[in-house]
Amino acid sequence: MSSKPGHRAPPRWVAALHALSRWLGYFAAGLLVLSVLVICHMVFVRAVLGESSIWQTEFVTYSVIAATFLGAPYIQLTRGHVNVDIVVLAAGRSAKKWLAVIGNLVALAFCGLFLYAAVPWWYEVFVTGETTASMWRARLWIPYLSVPVGLAVLCLQLAAEVWQVLTGRAEPFGMEEASA
Repeated sequence: MSSKPGHRAPPRWVAALHALSRWLGYFAAGLLVLSVLVICHMVFVRAVLGESSIWQTEFVTYSVIAATFLGAPYIQLTRGHVNVDIVVLAAGRSAKKWLAVIGNLVALAFCGLFLYAAVPWWYEVFVTGETTASMWRARLWIPYLSVPVGLAVLCLQLAAEVWQVLTGRAEPFGMEEASA
């Protein structure tokens, strides 16, 4: 987020978090592109060579799931999610601020609970060395790690947005302040 006239620049920890969210977004996009290439490879192997695929379906499934979780902080950062903002647009400045804070706190509570459940879930497959049931036998802790990592960064992103709005470093919902 760039600082607006009259607003202070974000502190280093927020700027670093935004950089991490951007990097995760690019990484997630790369996973999606790689998934498309792997699907093309799978089609070629099955249709042209007449061989069976072993790892491609699992790779694509886990890559798309990882892209979803790892890309979530970037979507939050860029406000890329779909929303209906008619209430926000009609609200006054103070109401917008509190709608943004409350909305982000509700999202933070949900993601925090999800993260709380995801860490032991990931840790269990990490310590047991569980693998997929296919011939590929991929170690599950690797793709599962995307869930707690993505949720942790998303929680930090939500907390940073609440902090920035409460301290006046950013406008609620990233909206420009209306000139009267």
